[in-house]
Amino acid sequence: MAKYTGKAVSVGRPAAEISDKFSDLSKLQGYLDQLPEEERAKIGDVTFTPDSIEINTQQVGKIRFEKVECDPRGIKFRANGSPVPVELAIALNEKTPVTTDVETSFEIQIPAMLRPMVGPHLQKAVDTLSEVIGKVASK
Repeated sequence: MAKYTGKAVSVGRPAAEISDKFSDLSKLQGYLDQLPEEERAKIGDVTFTPDSIEINTQQVGKIRFEKVECDPRGIKFRANGSPVPVELAIALNEKTPVTTDVETSFEIQIPAMLRPMVGPHLQKAVDTLSEVIGKVASK
């Protein structure tokens, strides 16, 4: 599996408080809807349900990331409907009682020969996702 990790984003909240925000993912829709149009356009067609994130892209179609773990150490998702196995992880690294580094990563099973072609796009996607999750977690 190839792993693509986004830039760590420092959030002024304890890890437990951040993980609580992800306990019911449908609550995140409000945060997403409040983003400026420019940032919302970067994210694309995303919908939240209580236990999943649905992303619809022109390149791949609809992919549903189902939450499989949520605790103060992080949140993990597995893709359902993806043409290849994909896992999304949000690591919560508490630095102080009120500061947490949030780091997002994708693990995806793609052939080595395709990595140079799709890798930059996946890295851009995970970097954007890290920024968005950092903003959501800080609210």
